[in-house]
Amino acid sequence: MKRVLSLGSGRYLAGASIFLLIVALISAIGGCTGMYSLTMAVVPGAGGTATDLTGASPYEAGTIVTVKAEANEGYVFDQWEATAGTFASANSSETTFTMPAHSAIVTAIFVSPLITTWYDLNAVRNNLAGNYTLMNDLDSTTAGYEQLASSTANQGKGWQPIGTDDTPFSGTFDGGGHSIRNLFIDRLDESEIGLFGAVEQSGIVMNICLTDAAVRGYDNVGALVGYNHGIIENSCSGGGVTGSKLVGGLVGANNGTVSDSHSTGNTSGISLAGGLVGDNSGTVNDSYSVSSVLGGNFTGGLVGVNGYSGIGTISNCYSAGTVVGVDSTGGLAGLNYGSVNDCYSTGRVTGDGLAHKVGSLVGWNAGNVTNSHSTGKVAGYTWVGGLVGLNDGGAISKCYSTSDISGLGQWTGGLAGANWGTVTDSYSTGFVSSSSYVGGLVGENGGTVNNSYSTGYT
Repeated sequence: MKRVLSLGSGRYLAGASIFLLIVALISAIGGCTGMYSLTMAVVPGAGGTATDLTGASPYEAGTIVTVKAEANEGYVFDQWEATAGTFASANSSETTFTMPAHSAIVTAIFVSPLITTWYDLNAVRNNLAGNYTLMNDLDSTTAGYEQLASSTANQGKGWQPIGTDDTPFSGTFDGGGHSIRNLFIDRLDESEIGLFGAVEQSGIVMNICLTDAAVRGYDNVGALVGYNHGIIENSCSGGGVTGSKLVGGLVGANNGTVSDSHSTGNTSGISLAGGLVGDNSGTVNDSYSVSSVLGGNFTGGLVGVNGYSGIGTISNCYSAGTVVGVDSTGGLAGLNYGSVNDCYSTGRVTGDGLAHKVGSLVGWNAGNVTNSHSTGKVAGYTWVGGLVGLNDGGAISKCYSTSDISGLGQWTGGLAGANWGTVTDSYSTGFVSSSSYVGGLVGENGGTVNNSYSTGYT
């Protein structure tokens, strides 16, 4: 009997022990219910520190915790991110965080305003309002090129432009006089294409030169900026830029300011193509292009279309590249509705096929051209002029042309193929040839010509 009781007692004690252990575990778990850990992290690791100033983790859900980010040298704080929970201000380096009903990781994001690699340049898109400085040249040998800006990057599309028309770059990018070489973009079905896709009114891009660029897009295409509403100054581009419309060697479309800048290389587009800017509704000054330009309608050596909305100024600029286009083709601007002041062109201009409105300076002028001149040879079919192909209600003042002009059709003139506006204080000296309606100064005049002359011959 004692033996039997001993065995039964052992089983009872063992069962009791297991029961007590389960109760203890449940009690332990119950004691931690509603308490959650907070883990602090930073990206990149060398960017700085992230600190839980409250310092009492784990926390109950709903606890307000103070967190602080401090950047290391060469970095600036960008924003907070968390796996769960909310911030009072995700863009403030010191803020409060409300704990969720489970554990969370809070991460301080840092960016470097000092750009030394393609990775750094790519990070600009994470803070479009930041101020950045390029510290050295970037090319195909710089870290990140293969992954971000080569012909194999992004499934063969190359560089992804920084900023869009909906979320444009609004900060400052200072190239420091350095170059970015070998930029590759192949996005033929996309708009706002360039190193920067779009720059808003407060944005500034300056002191940077793109060389050996290969850029293709649909519209608003430029090597440096696709669509500019801000300021571009002391910058340049070289290489090849191709698009459908609004295509420029440096900037696709400009509603802001482009100054002290230039372009070389080749630019081609189906319409609104320019050696420097495709379409200008802003200001282009103290700039030039020696790009070769191949386009369709509205093609210009410097600007494809200037001031179509009635607002657009080109001043103290010149173009010297060869230009081939169709209707409304000019050595400086294909179509001008705005103002062209103190400018000149020297390159050869050719209107392809039965092209009309072809001029050594402006193809079709419905704006103002003042104190400007042209010297390059020009050839077209109809409305071909040494300075302006067709002056359509516009004003030409204090201008001259020494260009030789060849019109294969009719209405060809040493200064203007046809004038339906005003010509004042201007002259021409070049040789003019055409089959009909040929004039040393104007091929056809339906407007006003004052104090102007021609010494050329026909």
